[in-house]
Amino acid sequence: MMEPKVTVYGAPWCPDCRQSKQFLGEQRVMYNWVDIDQDEKGREYVQQVNDGKQIIPTIVFEDGSILVEPTNAELAGKLGISPRAERQYYDLIVIGAGPAGLTAALYTAREGIDTLVIERSGVGGQAGITERIDNYPGFPDGVAGGELADKIRDQVERFGVEILPAQAVTAIVPMGQYKLVRTESGDEYCAASVLLAPGARYRRLGVPGEEDLIGAGVHFCATCDGPFYKGREMVVVGGGNSGIEEGLFLTKFASKVTVLEIGDKLRASQILQEKAAGHPNMEVLLQTTVEEFKGDGHLETIVVRDLKSGERRELHPAAAFIFIGLDPNTGFVEDTVDLDKWKSIKTNASMETSVEGIFAAGDARSGSTKQITGATGEGTTAALMIRQHLEKTQGSRGY
Repeated sequence: MMEPKVTVYGAPWCPDCRQSKQFLGEQRVMYNWVDIDQDEKGREYVQQVNDGKQIIPTIVFEDGSILVEPTNAELAGKLGISPRAERQYYDLIVIGAGPAGLTAALYTAREGIDTLVIERSGVGGQAGITERIDNYPGFPDGVAGGELADKIRDQVERFGVEILPAQAVTAIVPMGQYKLVRTESGDEYCAASVLLAPGARYRRLGVPGEEDLIGAGVHFCATCDGPFYKGREMVVVGGGNSGIEEGLFLTKFASKVTVLEIGDKLRASQILQEKAAGHPNMEVLLQTTVEEFKGDGHLETIVVRDLKSGERRELHPAAAFIFIGLDPNTGFVEDTVDLDKWKSIKTNASMETSVEGIFAAGDARSGSTKQITGATGEGTTAALMIRQHLEKTQGSRGY
């Protein structure tokens, strides 16, 4: 069998590139790597095939077809790979391989509970693409998000947890004491219990021009896209912890970073506020809202309004990064379990949802702290509650 000729255009600092390369490696697919930071012709090619946009990874296949920022499922489909779990029945199926889901899987697997984790994208969730984490216990000098995610994955797999990559769950169907989990590939798996830990995604502003310019100056990942704009001005929308953390990271590349905060004060922690105030290349504009993004193929102008004076003005950064909160990834269960007004999953004190045997933990759970340590704690609690549920419904099996 001939090896497919695949070329991956990307950069070493790009998490999506690392994810694609890791997936190709796991499937033993040989590929050529072009670092567009070092290869001018490669960079020009990426812009050419993306209508002037510099989007990575751009992956070219032997037949000349191209995938841009593909999910693992899209890569798998293109390569003729159909990831399936080893069995069709498990004691527990965990939806999501972020800190909450992986921690729960670690605890259940150690207690002899057959556990499958289904993940639609990269293992580690939002934490896995965070440039640096400084508030996780046990790492006094901080730890890269990807490194932490890899360590947790290695740990859960050591205890026999099965991880099914590149598969999004499309539905969960309660069937008495069992739950049917359906994936986008059409496969179905049955479980005695389910843990919902699908995490959350970055919220969008919803203003004119935003959708058209995503990937062309409007971004949601500073680690992924900040280095494209070395030596130029950038804007961060959002003055919470994420906005200030990512803004400080962007100062490594930007000549200036301007933070826009809709409130009359920053919402970030005091220590982050102090770092921002003391940074010579960072400016904070309070009570300022974005009304429109403008640009012909690439961001050129941001129209902002001062909420105090009502005055409108234009900013002309090279790029804007949006960090205004998270929306839970709960669309696939909105007709199955009860959600709150923010579409987060409601649970009781035992982390159980409105459907018996279906539990929830992490960023998608109503009332969660949206912190990594909180997610691991919720994963632990959920695992213990799931064990009790299985003991009650399945009888004693050494849990």
